Amino acid sequence: MLREQEKLIALGANLSSAIGSPAETLRAAIDELSASGECVLRVSRFYATPCFPAGAGPDYVNACIVSTGESSAAELLSVMHQIEHKFGREREQRWGSRSLDLDLLAHGGEILPDVTSYSKWRMLSLEEQKVRAPDELILPHPRMHERAFVLVPLCDVAADWRHPLLDRTVRQLCEALPQEARDEVKPL
Repeated sequence: MLREQEKLIALGANLSSAIGSPAETLRAAIDELSASGECVLRVSRFYATPCFPAGAGPDYVNACIVSTGESSAAELLSVMHQIEHKFGREREQRWGSRSLDLDLLAHGGEILPDVTSYSKWRMLSLEEQKVRAPDELILPHPRMHERAFVLVPLCDVAADWRHPLLDRTVRQLCEALPQEARDEVKPL
């Protein structure tokens, strides 16, 4: 079970960085998170996953970690954006190719900014998701329960974490996805 101060973070990359390949970049980003004061408790296997949305670029390398530390959700998000920038991330296109993507999936059991706002973002249609992005931190991540490239690696490190609003574990959320989607996420 995820302790209150533990955080779930998803990592992904489909372009090389100055460090090297996407997998090398993810390893270096985990080291940077540790150097920032986060204590990385568990690291999933690395997975090859199809680009999302389909056709938007090369396939990804994805992973998830569980960490703990003193930072608030907003402070951790700021650190994660700094690390992305360090590895060449440019925020030019929503869901575009990237050298590093760090997503804060959960910060303990926090629901941010509130249940109503969270629900609004979780219910956006795919078309709206392509063009709209929140200007505030939404937790838990409003799309995590739909994405095999998040849930499959998350099962490695936090299978029993229970979504505070959906009241289902990561394992249950993953098992609810179509088998074809889960099969596309392949360990490296």
